[in-house]
Amino acid sequence: MKYALVTGGSRGIGRAVCIELAIKGLPVIINYASNEEAALETKRLVEEAGSSAELLPFDVADGASVDNALEGWDDAHPDDYIGVLVNNAGIRQDTMMVFMQDEQWSKVLDISLNGFFYVTRRLLKKMLIKRDGRIINMVSLSGLKGMPGQTNYSAAKAAVIGATKALAQEVGVRKVTVNAVAPGFVTTDMTKDLDESALTKNIPVGRFGRPEEVAALVGFLASDAAAYITGEVISINGGLY
Repeated sequence: MKYALVTGGSRGIGRAVCIELAIKGLPVIINYASNEEAALETKRLVEEAGSSAELLPFDVADGASVDNALEGWDDAHPDDYIGVLVNNAGIRQDTMMVFMQDEQWSKVLDISLNGFFYVTRRLLKKMLIKRDGRIINMVSLSGLKGMPGQTNYSAAKAAVIGATKALAQEVGVRKVTVNAVAPGFVTTDMTKDLDESALTKNIPVGRFGRPEEVAALVGFLASDAAAYITGEVISINGGLY
Protein backbone atom coordinates (compact mmCIF):
# COMPACT_ATOMS: atom_id res chain seq x y z
CA MET A 1 0.00 0.00 0.00
CA LYS A 2 1.17 3.53 -0.77
CA TYR A 3 1.16 5.99 2.14
CA ALA A 4 1.53 9.75 2.37
CA LEU A 5 3.76 11.38 4.98
CA VAL A 6 3.16 15.00 5.97
CA THR A 7 5.84 16.59 8.16
CA GLY A 8 4.53 19.21 10.56
CA GLY A 9 1.11 17.70 9.96
CA SER A 10 -0.58 18.42 13.27
CA ARG A 11 -1.81 21.97 12.64
CA GLY A 12 -2.47 24.68 10.07
CA ILE A 13 -1.57 23.94 6.46
CA GLY A 14 -0.15 20.55 7.46
CA ARG A 15 -3.45 19.47 9.00
CA ALA A 16 -5.39 20.65 5.95
CA VAL A 17 -3.01 18.69 3.69
CA CYS A 18 -3.48 15.53 5.75
CA ILE A 19 -7.26 15.82 5.41
CA GLU A 20 -7.05 16.53 1.66
CA LEU A 21 -4.83 13.50 1.03
CA ALA A 22 -7.23 11.38 3.09
CA ILE A 23 -10.10 12.55 0.89
CA LYS A 24 -7.99 11.48 -2.10
CA GLY A 25 -7.92 7.99 -0.56
CA LEU A 26 -4.36 7.87 0.78
CA PRO A 27 -3.53 6.52 4.24
CA VAL A 28 -1.75 9.35 6.04
CA ILE A 29 1.25 9.43 8.36
CA ILE A 30 1.11 12.54 10.53
CA ASN A 31 4.51 13.76 11.69
CA TYR A 32 4.81 16.21 14.57
CA ALA A 33 7.54 17.35 16.92
CA SER A 34 5.86 17.81 20.29
CA ASN A 35 2.14 18.73 20.16
CA GLU A 36 0.56 15.31 20.49
CA GLU A 37 -2.86 16.73 21.32
CA ALA A 38 -3.02 18.61 18.02
CA ALA A 39 -1.71 15.56 16.14
CA LEU A 40 -4.41 13.36 17.66
CA GLU A 41 -7.05 15.86 16.54
CA THR A 42 -5.63 15.74 13.00
CA LYS A 43 -5.74 11.94 13.16
CA ARG A 44 -9.41 12.12 14.14
CA LEU A 45 -10.19 14.44 11.23
CA VAL A 46 -8.32 12.23 8.75
CA GLU A 47 -10.29 9.19 9.91
CA GLU A 48 -13.48 11.22 9.72
CA ALA A 49 -12.56 11.98 6.08
CA GLY A 50 -12.54 8.24 5.39
CA SER A 51 -8.91 7.18 5.53
CA SER A 52 -6.54 5.65 8.04
CA ALA A 53 -3.98 7.70 9.96
CA GLU A 54 -0.85 7.05 11.98
CA LEU A 55 1.16 9.37 14.21
CA LEU A 56 4.92 9.41 13.73
CA PRO A 57 6.68 11.88 16.05
CA PHE A 58 10.23 12.94 15.21
CA ASP A 59 12.31 16.08 14.87
CA VAL A 60 12.91 16.69 11.15
CA ALA A 61 16.06 18.69 12.00
CA ASP A 62 17.67 15.68 13.72
CA GLY A 63 19.00 13.23 11.15
CA ALA A 64 19.27 10.35 13.62
CA SER A 65 15.71 10.92 14.84
CA VAL A 66 14.45 10.91 11.25
CA ASP A 67 16.29 7.69 10.40
CA ASN A 68 15.15 5.90 13.54
CA ALA A 69 11.50 6.85 13.07
CA LEU A 70 11.34 5.98 9.38
CA GLU A 71 13.32 2.75 9.77
CA GLY A 72 10.90 1.76 12.52
CA TRP A 73 7.96 2.50 10.24
CA ASP A 74 9.51 0.42 7.45
CA ASP A 75 10.02 -2.50 9.84
CA ALA A 76 6.36 -2.32 10.88
CA HIS A 77 5.14 -2.06 7.25
CA PRO A 78 7.31 -4.47 5.23
CA ASP A 79 4.86 -4.57 2.29
CA ASP A 80 4.12 -0.84 2.17
CA TYR A 81 5.98 2.30 1.15
CA ILE A 82 5.70 6.06 1.45
CA GLY A 83 5.01 7.28 -2.07
CA VAL A 84 3.87 10.83 -1.27
CA LEU A 85 6.01 13.12 0.86
CA VAL A 86 4.93 16.62 1.83
CA ASN A 87 7.81 18.51 3.45
CA ASN A 88 5.70 20.98 5.38
CA ALA A 89 7.51 21.38 8.73
CA GLY A 90 8.83 24.89 9.30
CA ILE A 91 9.02 27.73 11.79
CA ARG A 92 9.35 31.50 11.74
CA GLN A 93 11.62 33.44 14.08
CA ASP A 94 11.36 36.91 12.60
CA THR A 95 13.64 39.81 13.41
CA MET A 96 15.78 42.28 11.51
CA MET A 97 19.11 40.71 10.61
CA VAL A 98 21.11 43.25 12.61
CA PHE A 99 19.42 41.87 15.76
CA MET A 100 19.27 38.22 14.70
CA GLN A 101 20.85 35.69 17.03
CA ASP A 102 22.74 32.58 15.89
CA GLU A 103 19.98 30.30 17.11
CA GLN A 104 17.29 32.23 15.23
CA TRP A 105 19.24 31.74 12.03
CA SER A 106 20.24 28.12 12.52
CA LYS A 107 16.94 26.80 13.88
CA VAL A 108 14.88 28.15 11.00
CA LEU A 109 17.30 26.70 8.44
CA ASP A 110 17.64 23.43 10.34
CA ILE A 111 13.91 22.70 10.23
CA SER A 112 13.06 23.88 6.71
CA LEU A 113 16.25 23.04 4.82
CA ASN A 114 17.96 20.27 6.77
CA GLY A 115 14.56 18.74 7.51
CA PHE A 116 13.85 18.56 3.78
CA PHE A 117 17.21 16.84 3.25
CA TYR A 118 17.00 14.29 6.06
CA VAL A 119 13.43 13.15 5.35
CA THR A 120 13.60 13.21 1.56
CA ARG A 121 16.92 11.36 1.40
CA ARG A 122 15.55 8.61 3.63
CA LEU A 123 12.41 8.02 1.51
CA LEU A 124 13.81 8.58 -1.95
CA LYS A 125 15.37 5.15 -2.52
CA LYS A 126 12.10 3.24 -2.25
CA MET A 127 10.31 5.75 -4.50
CA LEU A 128 12.99 5.23 -7.13
CA ILE A 129 12.77 1.45 -6.83
CA LYS A 130 8.98 1.57 -7.12
CA ARG A 131 9.21 4.11 -9.97
CA ASP A 132 6.48 6.09 -8.26
CA GLY A 133 6.79 9.12 -6.03
CA ARG A 134 5.51 12.60 -5.33
CA ILE A 135 7.63 15.02 -3.31
CA ILE A 136 5.96 18.33 -2.51
CA ASN A 137 7.92 20.98 -0.64
CA MET A 138 6.14 23.76 1.20
CA VAL A 139 8.08 26.95 0.56
CA SER A 140 6.84 30.54 0.69
CA LEU A 141 6.39 33.87 -1.00
CA SER A 142 9.31 34.87 1.25
CA GLY A 143 11.58 32.43 -0.58
CA LEU A 144 10.70 34.00 -3.94
CA LYS A 145 10.81 37.72 -3.22
CA GLY A 146 12.33 37.99 0.25
CA MET A 147 10.59 39.67 3.16
CA PRO A 148 12.09 42.20 5.58
CA GLY A 149 12.52 40.72 9.03
CA GLN A 150 12.68 37.23 7.51
CA THR A 151 16.22 36.92 6.22
CA ASN A 152 16.49 33.50 7.88
CA TYR A 153 13.10 32.25 6.68
CA SER A 154 13.60 33.67 3.17
CA ALA A 155 17.04 32.03 2.94
CA ALA A 156 15.67 28.66 4.07
CA LYS A 157 12.77 28.66 1.64
CA ALA A 158 14.87 29.94 -1.28
CA ALA A 159 17.31 27.10 -0.65
CA VAL A 160 14.52 24.52 -0.74
CA ILE A 161 13.32 26.02 -4.02
CA GLY A 162 16.78 25.48 -5.52
CA ALA A 163 16.90 21.95 -4.16
CA THR A 164 13.46 21.23 -5.60
CA LYS A 165 14.57 22.19 -9.10
CA ALA A 166 17.80 20.17 -8.88
CA LEU A 167 16.25 17.03 -7.40
CA ALA A 168 13.46 17.05 -9.98
CA GLN A 169 16.09 16.65 -12.69
CA GLU A 170 17.79 13.79 -10.84
CA VAL A 171 14.72 11.63 -10.31
CA GLY A 172 12.32 12.42 -13.15
CA VAL A 173 13.49 9.46 -15.22
CA ARG A 174 12.22 7.17 -12.44
CA LYS A 175 8.75 8.77 -12.50
CA VAL A 176 9.28 10.66 -9.25
CA THR A 177 8.16 14.28 -9.39
CA VAL A 178 9.41 17.07 -7.14
CA ASN A 179 7.53 20.36 -6.85
CA ALA A 180 7.21 23.25 -4.45
CA VAL A 181 4.16 25.17 -3.29
CA ALA A 182 4.72 28.80 -2.30
CA PRO A 183 1.87 30.20 -0.20
CA GLY A 184 1.53 33.89 0.51
CA PHE A 185 -0.32 34.97 3.64
CA VAL A 186 -2.50 32.13 4.92
CA THR A 187 -4.56 32.18 8.11
CA THR A 188 -2.82 29.77 10.50
CA ASP A 189 -1.18 29.78 13.92
CA MET A 190 2.06 30.77 12.20
CA THR A 191 0.55 34.06 10.95
CA LYS A 192 -1.65 34.95 13.91
CA ASP A 193 0.87 37.55 15.13
CA LEU A 194 0.72 39.47 11.82
CA ASP A 195 -1.44 42.56 11.20
CA GLU A 196 -3.93 40.92 8.84
CA SER A 197 -5.96 44.06 8.15
CA ALA A 198 -2.88 46.05 7.12
CA LEU A 199 -1.37 43.27 5.02
CA THR A 200 -4.65 42.52 3.27
CA LYS A 201 -4.53 45.96 1.63
CA ASN A 202 -1.62 44.74 -0.51
CA ILE A 203 -3.29 41.49 -1.62
CA PRO A 204 -5.22 41.86 -4.89
CA VAL A 205 -7.97 39.42 -3.91
CA GLY A 206 -8.38 41.29 -0.62
CA ARG A 207 -7.94 38.53 1.96
CA PHE A 208 -5.59 35.97 3.48
CA GLY A 209 -5.73 32.48 2.04
CA ARG A 210 -7.20 29.45 3.76
CA PRO A 211 -5.22 26.30 4.57
CA GLU A 212 -7.72 24.23 2.60
CA GLU A 213 -6.90 26.20 -0.56
CA VAL A 214 -3.23 25.36 -0.25
CA ALA A 215 -4.09 21.75 0.53
CA ALA A 216 -6.17 21.45 -2.64
CA LEU A 217 -3.10 22.35 -4.71
CA VAL A 218 -0.98 19.83 -2.81
CA GLY A 219 -3.63 17.19 -3.40
CA PHE A 220 -3.49 17.81 -7.13
CA LEU A 221 0.32 17.64 -7.24
CA ALA A 222 0.16 14.34 -5.34
CA SER A 223 -2.24 12.84 -7.88
CA ASP A 224 -1.66 10.90 -11.09
CA ALA A 225 -3.04 13.89 -13.01
CA ALA A 226 0.12 15.85 -12.13
CA ALA A 227 2.59 13.27 -13.47
CA TYR A 228 3.97 15.69 -16.10
CA ILE A 229 4.56 18.55 -13.65
CA THR A 230 7.97 18.57 -11.97
CA GLY A 231 10.61 21.07 -10.92
CA GLU A 232 7.95 23.76 -10.56
CA VAL A 233 7.29 26.35 -7.86
CA ILE A 234 3.59 27.13 -7.82
CA SER A 235 2.50 30.29 -6.02
CA ILE A 236 -0.80 30.51 -4.17
CA ASN A 237 -0.85 34.04 -2.84
CA GLY A 238 -3.94 35.94 -3.94
CA GLY A 239 -1.93 37.85 -6.55
CA LEU A 240 0.67 39.26 -4.12
CA TYR A 241 4.10 39.32 -5.83
